[in-house]
Amino acid sequence: MNIANAVDKRAFRNALGAFTTGVTVVTTRDAEGRDVGLTVNSFNSVSLEPPLVLWSLARNAASLPAFQSAEHFAVHILAADQEPLSNRFAQRGADKFAGLELVRGEGGVPLLPGCAARFRCRTAYRHEGGDHEILVGEVLGFESFGRAPLVFQQGGYAVAVKKRPPAPPPAEAGEASISRDALVYLLGSAHAMLLDRMRPALAERSLSDGDYFVLNILSVGLPRTLGELDALMAMAGRRVAAAALDAMARRGLVRCDAQGRWLLADAGARAMLEMAAVSKAVEEDALQQIDYSEAHLLKHLLRRVIRNTVRGGQPALWPAGA
Repeated sequence: MNIANAVDKRAFRNALGAFTTGVTVVTTRDAEGRDVGLTVNSFNSVSLEPPLVLWSLARNAASLPAFQSAEHFAVHILAADQEPLSNRFAQRGADKFAGLELVRGEGGVPLLPGCAARFRCRTAYRHEGGDHEILVGEVLGFESFGRAPLVFQQGGYAVAVKKRPPAPPPAEAGEASISRDALVYLLGSAHAMLLDRMRPALAERSLSDGDYFVLNILSVGLPRTLGELDALMAMAGRRVAAAALDAMARRGLVRCDAQGRWLLADAGARAMLEMAAVSKAVEEDALQQIDYSEAHLLKHLLRRVIRNTVRGGQPALWPAGA
């Protein structure tokens, strides 16, 4: 029996997907001087002395002739926020380099901006590898930009988050140390501290915490009844009464439609635009020394926590699919 033919190709591909890889874009110039590039996740290191790297290219790839004849190529390890660039270079037939600010490496090879690292290579060896051709490059130079990498696992993009060294155990582990590690305590502390940083900007606009919460809920875009607003406010231990909404309406912050539902009014929309800038500045300050991957994962997980803790009968915080 031919062992290769006995392997289920789809199952084999799925099993390989358990191995998390980085995402790269490899670029070169063809014999006519045209820029060529494609997305690759088969990149790997080979040797430190001499410095060698390799990647593989399908034999049916349209760019194979360009790389077979090229003396130089460049490997770009994409950063965590470069998923759109990965998708662009994974397409066939598109002008992949349009609008990019390129610099040139050895042999005129195009070098892409914004990546986590890049390697400028001379083609050293080419080997047959089944339905792929393996290209080995001697690294002539490289740049590392200290950015978190984009990764690929189980057929989809992911983010890589470094594991922190385990904290030393407290001198006396007890109920107090357990409560400080509880999710409800951590989320409550983070919310209180972030909101406190925003209060001066709220005061400048004569907005209370309650006003800001109402405007936040309405800024999602869904009209809300008084009952819905009150139920959502209650999740944060707050309430809103008709008198408070009427007072906000007199200030032009909110308005009530013919169905008795409340929406943002012009002054409220302007206030939320201004507070969005304040919120972003406070967020960036809070996320110092937290890289893009960690921040992206934090927000993703918090959305899941919010959705997982909604009880039956509670109004949704966001429209479906938001």
